[in-house]
Amino acid sequence: MKKLIKYVIIDIVRNKIVIGYTIFLLLLSFGMFSLEDNSAKGLLSLMNVSLLIVPLLSIIFSTIYVYNSAEFIELLVSQPVKRTSLISSLYTGLTLSLIMAVLVGIGLPVLIYDQSITGLVLVISAILLTAIFVALALLASVITRDKAKGIGVSILLWFYFSIIFDALLLFIIYQFSDYPLEQASIALTALNPIDLSRILVLLQMDMSAMMGYTGAVFADFFTGWYGYVFISVVILLWIISPTWLAINRFNKKDL
Repeated sequence: MKKLIKYVIIDIVRNKIVIGYTIFLLLLSFGMFSLEDNSAKGLLSLMNVSLLIVPLLSIIFSTIYVYNSAEFIELLVSQPVKRTSLISSLYTGLTLSLIMAVLVGIGLPVLIYDQSITGLVLVISAILLTAIFVALALLASVITRDKAKGIGVSILLWFYFSIIFDALLLFIIYQFSDYPLEQASIALTALNPIDLSRILVLLQMDMSAMMGYTGAVFADFFTGWYGYVFISVVILLWIISPTWLAINRFNKKDL
C-alpha cells in the first residue's frame, strides 16, 4: 500500500496540470496580498477565489486521473492486491499530492503575509475541501464507466455545492422568512462543506455583524466547544462517507 501511495504521489507531482495549479495558486495568492494594503482584505479576496478553485480542480483532476489510470487499476486488480487497499491508496495519493499543491500555493503566501489564526483556518479549510472533493471525484469515477459521464457528474457536484446550493438556501429562507430559521440554517450549512468553510473563515475575521442576527447565532454556536465538535464530525463525515461508498462500490464492480 505504501509503495502504491508513493507511486501515485510521484506520478501526480510530475503532472503538468498539478504543477500549473500550484503556480497559479501561488501567483494568485501573492497577487491578492500585493493588491491590498491590509493583509485581512487579502485573505478575504483569497478566500473567495480559493473556495471556488480548490474544489473545482480537486474534483475534475481526480476524476480524469482515475479514468486515465483505468488500465493500471485493472492490471493491479489481476495481481494479489486487495481492492480496498488499491482504491484507498489511490485516494490517499491523490489527496496528499493536491494538499501539497495547496500548501505551496496558498499556505506559503499566507505564512509570509498573515500568520494569524484566520490565515491558518483558511489554509486548513482549503486542505479539508481538497480531501472532500477528491473523495467525491473517486465516487463519481467508480459509479460510471463512461469518462464523459463521470466528468459531467463531477462538474454538476461542484456546480451544486458552489452555486445552486446557495440559491436554494436563499429561496428557503425567503419562503419561510416569517419563521425563526437561525437554528435551522446552522443545520443546513452542514449539507455544504464549501459554505461551512466560508462561514468559519468569515467568523474568524469577526465579520458576523455583516450577517445580521443569523451571524450572531453562527458566531455564538461555531465559536463554542460544541461548535468545534459539530464541525469536526461534519467534516469527517464529508470525507469518510463518499470514500466508503466508493470503496464499497469498487469492491463489487465488475472490471
